[in-house]
Amino acid sequence: MAGTPSNHPSMFKNPVLNWVNDRFPLTALIKTSATDYYAPKNFNFWYYFGSLALLVLVLQIVTGIFLTMNYKPDAAYAFGSVEYIMRDVDYGWLIRYMHSTGASMFFVVVYLHMCRGLMYGSYRQPRELTWIFGMLIYLCLMAEAFFGYLLPWGQMSFWGAQVIVNIFSAIPFIGPELAVWIRGDYSIGDATLNRFFAFHVIALPLVLLGLVAAHLIALHETGSNNPDGVEINKGPKGNRWSKDAPADGIPFHPYYTVKDIFGVVVFLMIFTAIVFFLPEMGGYFLEYNNFVPADPLKTPAHIAPVWYFTPYYSILRAVPPMFGSQFPGVIGMGLSVMIFFALPWLDRGAVKSIRYRGNLYKAFFAMFIVCFIVLGYLGVKPTSVWGQFGDWAKFLDTRDIATWGARVLTIGYFAFFFLMPWYTKADKTKPEPARVTMH
Repeated sequence: MAGTPSNHPSMFKNPVLNWVNDRFPLTALIKTSATDYYAPKNFNFWYYFGSLALLVLVLQIVTGIFLTMNYKPDAAYAFGSVEYIMRDVDYGWLIRYMHSTGASMFFVVVYLHMCRGLMYGSYRQPRELTWIFGMLIYLCLMAEAFFGYLLPWGQMSFWGAQVIVNIFSAIPFIGPELAVWIRGDYSIGDATLNRFFAFHVIALPLVLLGLVAAHLIALHETGSNNPDGVEINKGPKGNRWSKDAPADGIPFHPYYTVKDIFGVVVFLMIFTAIVFFLPEMGGYFLEYNNFVPADPLKTPAHIAPVWYFTPYYSILRAVPPMFGSQFPGVIGMGLSVMIFFALPWLDRGAVKSIRYRGNLYKAFFAMFIVCFIVLGYLGVKPTSVWGQFGDWAKFLDTRDIATWGARVLTIGYFAFFFLMPWYTKADKTKPEPARVTMH
């Protein structure tokens, strides 16, 4: 009879769940994503951060919902509403600190998640699309953080947003009009705040959730990578749970759900310690100037974006201007992010995992990590942080040692990518095992 529920095999003792299962593929979802999803049995420490990123996403959405209940997206009231949340709303200070700390911790776990992908070749065939979805999530996170950065309407958030928006004005022909379009006005004001609020609270979270779903679907389709870079689906079949499952795979549930719960507990211990004892993190998570209302007539001595943007900001500052335009720096900054998308096709190595790579790849990878970290440090500091060259360097366009250091580091950063087809092909690799190892 039309409309009669299909008879799915019942796997629940609860009759309500069985009733739902007859009308919705609950059993199939649980099997494909947990009980019948066989992941490699040699996951290590680096495989915590994907699940932790999902945890922080949920945390940010929940705390963000509660913050919007008392926040006013109005230039005249925004800063006051944040102070009201902090002082007068029950546990408002806790929710705000959880949200601000969560923003930084989001990028911590995402950067570590990306680092794992680089180490073990998780961007290589057949996971190119999984990597691309992951990079789209990263771009969406950057946009989400940028739009949310202005909302407290503090002095640093106001001027930081001003600097970032002005970057777009350096684009030839369309730059000034593009900057006006982003701001919604000729200067950052109420119109900017309202549209940034709409993007931060509604538009980008919807896009982000869709990309996360696509990322997970693509991952489950190709299967998880592992520290050896060996495809378990191509190996022998049959284990204690199924004769058709990979011999080197174990069910994600309960084995890796238990592992992830342990990671969540440790993460929450660190997270709560920061929230309760060091929410500003020395000015890196919450800048001191953001506890001062925005003043369009008073410019801070040093304007810098939040720490997770600073490697790219350093690249922007490092590239010298041409013909009085900072557009080359904008190109360098944009390319430094977008080049990650090309990684699956730049890597010509015979093996995936760093375990079996040669010294050449390891040297370039170590150089990249050092360049990224030091560029991030230089991005939060003024260009005079390392002093200046002497009078003998008058011929230089700038005598700031930090600027020239950033230029050298920028070259090292891009060398990791542009030279990858050469050094990954020339690298002397170790024999890759036929099956996963447990070391």
